[in-house]
Amino acid sequence: MGDIAGAGLLSHAPVIMFPEPARIEANGGRDFTLATGLEQLRSELTDPAGHPPEYDTVVVFDSHWATTTEAVITAHPRRTGLFTSDEMPGAISRLPYDLPGDPELAHAVAALAEERKVWIAANDDPHLPIHYATLNLWTYLGQGAGAGTAGGRPWVSVSVCQTATTEDFLKIGRIVGEAVGGLDRKVLLLASGGLSHRFWPLAELRNRMAGDPANIVTAEARAADEQRIAWLEAGRHDQVIRTMPEYLRYAPEARFGHYLMLAGALGGEACAARGRRFGAYENGIGTGQVHLWFDLPAGAGGR
Repeated sequence: MGDIAGAGLLSHAPVIMFPEPARIEANGGRDFTLATGLEQLRSELTDPAGHPPEYDTVVVFDSHWATTTEAVITAHPRRTGLFTSDEMPGAISRLPYDLPGDPELAHAVAALAEERKVWIAANDDPHLPIHYATLNLWTYLGQGAGAGTAGGRPWVSVSVCQTATTEDFLKIGRIVGEAVGGLDRKVLLLASGGLSHRFWPLAELRNRMAGDPANIVTAEARAADEQRIAWLEAGRHDQVIRTMPEYLRYAPEARFGHYLMLAGALGGEACAARGRRFGAYENGIGTGQVHLWFDLPAGAGGR
């Protein structure tokens, strides 16, 4: 009954949360396309005539939420509060958030995982922390999008289990995709995270703020990122998955678990969905960042 209506590998780089003048200053006189690309994507996802967006729920594979003994999916009816990043409190401070949830979907994922003996748990603890890998994208794509609630459409987060392998991530994604298919839902899947993920040392990073890919930590990491972007734009998810041992040498964020769960939900190596780039491939103080959106035919699941 359900359907994955669209999917994206999207950067949540903190620079997108800077005020526009600060972004332009950091980038040598022009805005980061990491920010303008998300604005463009929002305009595509939101019907300018005011009609409801063509999706019901957003699921975020959150690369900043590291769990250890299982993957976790949020099952709260609603998450609200003020968020200050412990990593960058000067950049993201007291950000108000109001995210409706989708407990039915979360519990469907957990029930299917138990049946398939895959370790995914649903959790609705009101004290469970929220992370900016979810909130930065929600600020651009979810805040106020849709009707019916102050926070717009439901947003659900899935953790990246730090003990998971590539195959584990693909299995977790498959469970999410199958659970969506069993419910009356149109769902967007967002893999929130970067590509290669090594930072410049503290003494150097303030001179490496600009988005020019020349600021990626190594030329080899940049080449590895650009190869995977090209494969994804061509719909060659199989190539990305098969070469994960090679790519892990360049420390992709969260071992690329956010992308791998997305790919698993879309059919794994059988997925042929082509990525559309929103903005350029840009530097994030040494790390590789990009926005790629995969348009999926209704009922195709990316296959």
